[in-house]
Amino acid sequence: MQRWTEVDRYIEDLFALDDEVLTQTVESSRAAGLPQIQVTPALGKLLFVLARSVGARRILEIGTLGGYSTTWLARALPDDGHLTTLEIDPHHAGVARANLGRAGVADRVEIVVGAGRDILDRMIAAGAPPFDVIFIDADKDGYPDYLERSLRLSRPGTLIVADNVVRGGDVAMPGHTDPRVAGVQRFNEMLARDPRVSSTIIQTVGDKGYDGIAVALVERG
Repeated sequence: MQRWTEVDRYIEDLFALDDEVLTQTVESSRAAGLPQIQVTPALGKLLFVLARSVGARRILEIGTLGGYSTTWLARALPDDGHLTTLEIDPHHAGVARANLGRAGVADRVEIVVGAGRDILDRMIAAGAPPFDVIFIDADKDGYPDYLERSLRLSRPGTLIVADNVVRGGDVAMPGHTDPRVAGVQRFNEMLARDPRVSSTIIQTVGDKGYDGIAVALVERG
């Protein structure tokens, strides 16, 4: 793991992935008592590149935390783009709101506080337009529900990305009793079998250990 961390630092330095604003976002989140589970700088830049590559104008993020990944995604938007991010914890949302203001992207971000399933159901019922990119990074046992609802808020061409889908390799163990692992296993199975998407999982190693991300392109509604 020491070598993984060294390579993470090499990548961050080589591509200048951490600027003052992003560093302050991490530091303020830590000072506010938020868990240090935000995406790595390399994954943040990957989200930025993916969003830019599909010309995203509408982005949905499920799980705000302190706004670190939110900042990366918001930076990928054009001036008239919009990002909706969902956060169940009001304290986390408050920290994120301050961080996004400091980052200069608050004008294109809406933080919606509440249970993700409920908010998504309201969006679907209200006929919300489809999103171009959806990033899932919230409670792992809720991933199957988030995927189902995300697909209903998608269109052909929507890109869905989900973090933490390998869980240190535990997803390869059938009958795992941890509800977070079981939830991700179910999510992975749903993604693999759904004929509406083309998808894969990429294993990742780094400063935060061994995990992976899922990437899915919606092919049809």
